[in-house]
Amino acid sequence: MTPITMVEGRRLALSNLEKVLYPATAFTKGEVLHYYATTADALLPHLRDRPVSFLRYPDGPDGQVFFTKNVPPGTPDWVTTAEVPRSEGPARMVLVQDLPSLVWAANLVTEFHTPQWIVDAPGEADRLVFDLDPGPPATIVECCRVALWLRERLGEDGIDAYAKTSGSKGLHLLAALRPAPSARVTEYAKELAVAAEKAMPRLVVHRMTRSLRPGKVFVDWSQNAARKTTATPYTLRARAEPTVSAPVTWEEVEDCGSPGRLVFLAPDIAPRLQDHGDLMAPLLDPRNTAPLP
Repeated sequence: MTPITMVEGRRLALSNLEKVLYPATAFTKGEVLHYYATTADALLPHLRDRPVSFLRYPDGPDGQVFFTKNVPPGTPDWVTTAEVPRSEGPARMVLVQDLPSLVWAANLVTEFHTPQWIVDAPGEADRLVFDLDPGPPATIVECCRVALWLRERLGEDGIDAYAKTSGSKGLHLLAALRPAPSARVTEYAKELAVAAEKAMPRLVVHRMTRSLRPGKVFVDWSQNAARKTTATPYTLRARAEPTVSAPVTWEEVEDCGSPGRLVFLAPDIAPRLQDHGDLMAPLLDPRNTAPLP
């Protein structure tokens, strides 16, 4: 029988809690749900008011992995949804606004991906993002070098950047903006990616062409496009181990001398939150938004 759990007055049927989703560490679905419930205070503000794309992996990362953008069948009527414009026509998507919605979504076994805009202003970006993706044999160590250059360059334009691991191989940089058209933000991000390649031609590539990427860091500026999404801070990833897209300090970025230094698993996050709080919290403060130059 599927157990029924009450979460802030909402009835939730949580299934297969003993199922191992991450065989490398025997991390179960129940532990996934516990992780999200105990990280909710930090995670929810980064999800709130942003339509969520789910990258689902119900049988673990070695099973079927698929994106869900539309409201999944069987979604409870108390989960907030909204109509969102898309190039192929409007779609109804989920907004994870509270703890019951988060636990319900986590029960689907998912990565959380969100756009750089909120639902009330689609296509008006209030975030800038760079996805730094290393082409082997480059690693996150090289990503950190590029991140430090981008941080300084953004600072010259009055924009404060914050870093997090992708939870995969690379690093994400985010900044809070005064809302601006996504196309304009994408253009600005591309300009900086091109500048980074000119400054560090042996280390950086700004084009997506895969043949150019071995041994270099691809500065992906395209995730600023209105149609694109990025892994949300604190989301678990569908990897061999329960890695997290974890915010990191700039000191950690500066001191990154080996790839393993910036790998964080689900059990690492509660102690980090206790020590640092939410390192991405400045993104949520309207006083920290910056205009595009």
